[in-house]
Amino acid sequence: MVGLQPPEVPPTAAVKFVSAGLAGCIADLCTFPLDTAKVRLQIQGEVRIPRTISSVEYRGVLGTLSTMVRTEGARSLYSGLAAGLQRQMSFASIRIGLYDSVKQLYTPKGTENTGMATRLLAGCTTGAVAVACAQPTDVVKVRFQASGALSDSARRYSGTVDAYRTIAREEGIRGLWRGTLPNIARNAIINCGELVTYDLLKNALLRAQLMTDNVPCHFVAAFGAGFCATVVASPVDVVKTRYMNASPGQYRNALSCLLALLMQDGPAGLYKGFVPSFLRLGSWNVVMFVSYEQLQRAMVLARPA
Repeated sequence: MVGLQPPEVPPTAAVKFVSAGLAGCIADLCTFPLDTAKVRLQIQGEVRIPRTISSVEYRGVLGTLSTMVRTEGARSLYSGLAAGLQRQMSFASIRIGLYDSVKQLYTPKGTENTGMATRLLAGCTTGAVAVACAQPTDVVKVRFQASGALSDSARRYSGTVDAYRTIAREEGIRGLWRGTLPNIARNAIINCGELVTYDLLKNALLRAQLMTDNVPCHFVAAFGAGFCATVVASPVDVVKTRYMNASPGQYRNALSCLLALLMQDGPAGLYKGFVPSFLRLGSWNVVMFVSYEQLQRAMVLARPA
């Protein structure tokens, strides 16, 4: 027997909402360096305005992490963490914590089993709503992760609050929602890849009685969800990262960013940083879903009878 057992009383929507936000923060704390390495690899070689000639700095996940520690210090691995945690408290709470509620809302009354289309629709809905609410935190997070290699004088922002203010002042409120459409596309895909895959794998394991509803089952289902989400979402993720990190006027829109990427790097460019993306998303899913399930159960047990 591993971890807390399933409670007799199912968790409420509020418990799921809070548990998802906390679990997302725990997962971010554990995997943030991999996310930073992914961002650095995705923007490497990017053509900028004005054009600059830069040498390749990062090679592979471990090479990127070791280069960052050697040239920028260990703290660079967590550059943008404050915005990342802010993002998870709103983003994960909505897209993960409200998934079951939205799925039940879309399920016709009297239906015993929820169909695949309903699960996908619920994943797309919560993913899109979460992006609309949390996009500014994602923009700030990506820019901090991308700018860590610059000197102190060349960095755009002195801190998280300064980043929000500066972006709003220089680029307008729309600047805080830069890349919203590709991010909605990315997170709708990721949400379906993560939540629907996790939902299906967990139910299949339990129905086949291969595992019980506990940590090992959650681990296996979460690992499969992370791999599926990485495969389908990497192309959109690369475009999202480059577009959100772009200087004003560098790209007209997300489509021009995609075309510039394809002309410069070819189709392979859409999977830049795939290994760190999978390492990060796979490990993030494992930590998040295991934490999420245990936090829900702990909060239900902690409620007064």
